[in-house]
Amino acid sequence: MHALTPDLAASFAAIALGHVEREYPNKPDHTLAGPEDARTPSALHPIFYGSYDWHSCVHSHWMLARLLRRHPDMAAASRIAALFDRQFTPGKVASECAYLAHPGARGFKRPYGWAWLLKLAAELSALPDQRWARALAPLAEAFAQRFRDFLPIANYPVRVGTHFNTAFGLRMAADYAEATHDTALLDLLRATARRWYGADRACPAWGEPSGDDFLSSALIEAEAMRRLLPGQEFQPWFAAFLPELAAGEPATLFHPPTVSDRSDGKIAHLDGLALSRAWCLRALAQALPPSSRAPMEEAAHRHLEAAMPHLAGDYMGEHWLASFATLALDGDE
Repeated sequence: MHALTPDLAASFAAIALGHVEREYPNKPDHTLAGPEDARTPSALHPIFYGSYDWHSCVHSHWMLARLLRRHPDMAAASRIAALFDRQFTPGKVASECAYLAHPGARGFKRPYGWAWLLKLAAELSALPDQRWARALAPLAEAFAQRFRDFLPIANYPVRVGTHFNTAFGLRMAADYAEATHDTALLDLLRATARRWYGADRACPAWGEPSGDDFLSSALIEAEAMRRLLPGQEFQPWFAAFLPELAAGEPATLFHPPTVSDRSDGKIAHLDGLALSRAWCLRALAQALPPSSRAPMEEAAHRHLEAAMPHLAGDYMGEHWLASFATLALDGDE
């Protein structure tokens, strides 16, 4: 059984510490209203300017916080703490918040980056040292408010396997709402999940995998519903949504994707798909009767076996895959 061992934690920490403050290469998601907006990544985002793009930098910080919580005595702990001391300061957080106030930033990183920022805030709140959680709180609240403003006007979900997937956003935001005891936000997330997905039945998953997926649109929807619905409501919904999952159908969900070129950033997404499927399959299996879990647990193992050797080596995957591996190995909270 794969697990987040101390050795793996050390390896993942080394990967992330090698890129969270690496500014270039960089792929900004930035709208220019005029020449004054042409600025470097670190000028735009004094905290999350590394890791090739803003959202990957956010979830790499989440991974470092998770590793620090799970393995507080690891050799990299002091480096992680020093990084957080440098980055999670009131001034830098205020600058990140100011960026969101620009009219052109309304849709910035929606919903993927929103979700990961809240996931990071939830993880920081679980650490014994609360300084970093307190510092990041204004930015987390700004993104929580974006969920509050956006979900009521979002008539339809987005079901793709990339950053725009709305089920992923609900799933990760739920952890923040619970960690901060924000029952109103949690109620909104739950109501939205029911509205978007509650009537879904017999998902064929015929479109998976698409060529640049890193999420399974079927499995992440099911995982969002598992996380948000009470057990007595989730069980019948899940049985109707993927009625043959315990028997290995739809078959496409049980076979790892083939990755032909890991230097191609979009194709490299498919390693992330293997990891995120493993995360969802493991979590969903625990919601099933023990007699029905084996096919899903075996599929999760196959996906991990396919992706784990490829977390580093080419920067197109190295700047983000370890955080998805951490989800797969230790993300069922």
